[in-house]
Amino acid sequence: METSVNRNGAKLKVFSGTANPALSQEIAWYMGLELGKINIKRFADGEIYVQLQESVRGCDVYLVQSTCPPANENLMELLIMVDACRRASAKNITVVIPYFGYARADRKTQGRESIAAKLVANLITEAGANRVLACDLHSGQSMGYFDIPVDHVHCQSVILDYLASKTISSDDMVVVSPDVGGVARARSFAKKLSDAPLAIVDKRRHGHNVAEVMNLIGDVKGKVAVMVDDMIDTAGTIAKGAALLHQEGAREVYACCSHAVFSPPAIDRLSSGLFQEVIITNTLPVAEKNYFPQLTVLSVANLLGETVWRVHDDCSVSSIFQ
Repeated sequence: METSVNRNGAKLKVFSGTANPALSQEIAWYMGLELGKINIKRFADGEIYVQLQESVRGCDVYLVQSTCPPANENLMELLIMVDACRRASAKNITVVIPYFGYARADRKTQGRESIAAKLVANLITEAGANRVLACDLHSGQSMGYFDIPVDHVHCQSVILDYLASKTISSDDMVVVSPDVGGVARARSFAKKLSDAPLAIVDKRRHGHNVAEVMNLIGDVKGKVAVMVDDMIDTAGTIAKGAALLHQEGAREVYACCSHAVFSPPAIDRLSSGLFQEVIITNTLPVAEKNYFPQLTVLSVANLLGETVWRVHDDCSVSSIFQ
C-alpha cells in the first residue's frame, strides 16, 4: 500500500493521533493507504511534542483524532498536529473527529456558563484546519459554531444495517428516545426501520450525570424496544429508561448509540441484565476491561473512509446516507 495517493490533482495523506489508532488504521486499510509517519510524544512535564516524519507540502492532509478521555490531552494533541501540518505547508487540512468531546456544552442552560463547543470550534479553526469531518454531533447546531465547512457523518446507518440483519419483525419493534431532546434522532431512526412506532421516556434531570425517569409516552407492551441515543456516558439515563420499559411490558430492550464514553458505573448498569444487547460503534476505543457479553461493537471505518474519499474527490457526502 502507498502512503499517499494522487487523485483530483492533489496528494492525500492520512495521519493518526494517539486517541484511537485502531480506527485510524482501519480507515487507512479501507482507503488502500498506509498511515502517514508521525512522531507524537509527551515530555516529562506533560507537554506534547509532534513531528511529521514525511513531507506534506502541497498535500491534502486528513488528521484522525477523537477528543475522547482524556479529552483535554487529545484535543491539545489535535491542535498541535494541525499546527505542525500548517507549518509544513500542507495544501488542505481536514480534521476527522469521530467523537467531538465538548459537543454537549453547546448552549447556556443557566447563567454564567461557558459554551465550550464554540470555544473548541474556534481553537480548531485558529490552529489552521480548513475542514471538519465529525460523527453524530450531540446537536446539529454545533456545525454552525465552525467558520469552516463541516461534514456531518451519521453513524446510525451502520447500526441500522446491523439491526436489519437481525430477525426482528418490524411489527414487533418500537423505537424509544431516552429523553425528550433525542426525539428528532429517534424519529429519523424509526423512519428508516420500516417506519416503526415511536415512544419517549420523559426524564427530569437534577444535575450533571444524574437522571430521574418520570414516565413513558407511547406503548411498548409485548414489543421489542430499541433505545437510540448519540452517546452513553454513565448510562444512568438509558438504564433507568430500560427499567421503565420492562415495567411497561417490553419483551426485550436493545440499546444503540454511536459514542460509548462508558464512564463508571456504566458497565455495571449495562451488564445488569436490563438489555438484550448493547450496540455501539468504535468512534471511541473500548478498553478490554469494558467488554461484557451483551456488547456489540460495530466499525465506522468504512463509512469514514468513504466520506474522506468523497470529500477529496469533491463528491456528495449526503448521498451516502440517503
